[in-house]
Amino acid sequence: MLILTQGEFRYRLRISKTDIDGNAPLEYALQDIKGIGKAMAKAIVRVAKLDGQMRAGYLTDEDVKRIEEILKDPAKHGIPSWMFNRKRDPYSGEDKHLIESDWILAVQQDITTMKKIKCYRGIRHELGLPCRGQRTRSTFRRGPTVGVSRKKKK
Repeated sequence: MLILTQGEFRYRLRISKTDIDGNAPLEYALQDIKGIGKAMAKAIVRVAKLDGQMRAGYLTDEDVKRIEEILKDPAKHGIPSWMFNRKRDPYSGEDKHLIESDWILAVQQDITTMKKIKCYRGIRHELGLPCRGQRTRSTFRRGPTVGVSRKKKK
């Protein structure tokens, strides 16, 4: 499929402190930003009135600015709050969508809080075990528990 566009093709472009692959379709390229998944990427493309299948390298500087504005405050641009990754933030009570280092810091702060209050998930995080109910008989094994020890032959 040949896409005729104005401007030059860029193999790397910078959106929200992240290097984006210019060869990838726009919907998939936006997912390289931490905190943006499939649904949010599609919503951003629709709000920005861009083609999701267009290669990201063909974005103009104005398109990049428009995408960054949407990322700063998605609620202002009409993206519903149920799509956000931080609904009812425990510290502020607001619906937020965090990306990049803000999202990483929020997750680390949540894990630290869970460890501090000694809830089940916090204890599992401290022990380095799975928190979401997976079985641990054959997976998550490290150290001397791995493998089968045999008795030496006489």
